[in-house]
Amino acid sequence: TTGPVAREVVVTQAPPAVRIESQTVIPGPGYVWTPGYWRWTGTDYVWVSGSWVMPPQPTAVWVRGHWVHRTGGWVWVAGHWR
Repeated sequence: TTGPVAREVVVTQAPPAVRIESQTVIPGPGYVWTPGYWRWTGTDYVWVSGSWVMPPQPTAVWVRGHWVHRTGGWVWVAGHWR
């Protein structure tokens, strides 16, 4: 069996500028800061604050999520570990 196929949602309204956030105090050794981003709710953008997370492996690098302009609008590319 195969899993569900992710469907791209094209948003015709451009996302707001990314907010500059102040990082909170790191909760402990090994944590990585994942910056905040604008999430599309289906009707509007809402800000999701950044947070400290423990990587799945010590050498993992966080690739920040971002909005990409495509024909017809904007598409979200989710953040992920590399």
